[in-house]
Amino acid sequence: MISTLELLKVTFLGIVEGVTEWLPISSTGHMLLVDEFIRMNVSDAFKDMFFVVIQLGAILAVVLLFWGKMFPFQWKDKTRPVVKMDTLSLWCKVVVACIPGAVVTLLFDDFIEAHLHTPEVIAAALILYGVAFILVENWNKTRTPRTKTLEDITYRTAFLIGLFQVLSIIPGTSRSGSTIIGALLIGVSRVAAAEFTFFLAVPVMFGLSLLKLVKFGFAFTTAELMTLAVGALVAFVVSVLVIKFLMGYIKKHDFKVFGWYRIVLGVLVLLYFAVC
Repeated sequence: MISTLELLKVTFLGIVEGVTEWLPISSTGHMLLVDEFIRMNVSDAFKDMFFVVIQLGAILAVVLLFWGKMFPFQWKDKTRPVVKMDTLSLWCKVVVACIPGAVVTLLFDDFIEAHLHTPEVIAAALILYGVAFILVENWNKTRTPRTKTLEDITYRTAFLIGLFQVLSIIPGTSRSGSTIIGALLIGVSRVAAAEFTFFLAVPVMFGLSLLKLVKFGFAFTTAELMTLAVGALVAFVVSVLVIKFLMGYIKKHDFKVFGWYRIVLGVLVLLYFAVC
């Protein structure tokens, strides 16, 4: 069984995951930083897997909230399914966008875990992409988006966004942050960029979770299963709230506040680890 203290730790990590997975501030970076101060009583192998698989809870929140847009079938006369061609086409674009990240992850995932999961790398990525958000949003003030809705995204645009997503393999970058910056740079509106990021997260995170589970071996103790379940459930509930907040926020505001947050956090991390 899992102790009360461990349950509190897992609950807190689930909250951190649910908040940071969708805001462009790096969920992996935050989880690794939190781990410096709140250490779970688990093996290193389980912890590495947990930090990825807990994201399935966050992904299920996206599926729940965007089911109407994501499900590619509808029932005609409640008797037979009819394919929604626009939705099917969008999923094909998502697959195209996933290709660059899938290739890079398979080739370099072990190297990244071994050499780049450090506070210094996380802090540098937080600061770098924080500055990028501010610069891109300042530049966007003089531009009108060419791609205004999710349906307007072309295969070329999807692939270019996928190339930017490759950057997120570096801890502290943020998967949603890198794809949103890329989308804004190539003329996609904030709302369409965020929605495409949500779609893109589904196969990406399911794929990464499966990869981690295969590496771990699918052999869990009762306590480990409970840890995963609690973390994913908390991440799911928090993600529902955060996604609703974000979609309302970006209709009236830009992403610069997240850029400033990243810079401040990155500087604080560098100062903390320089002193300690």
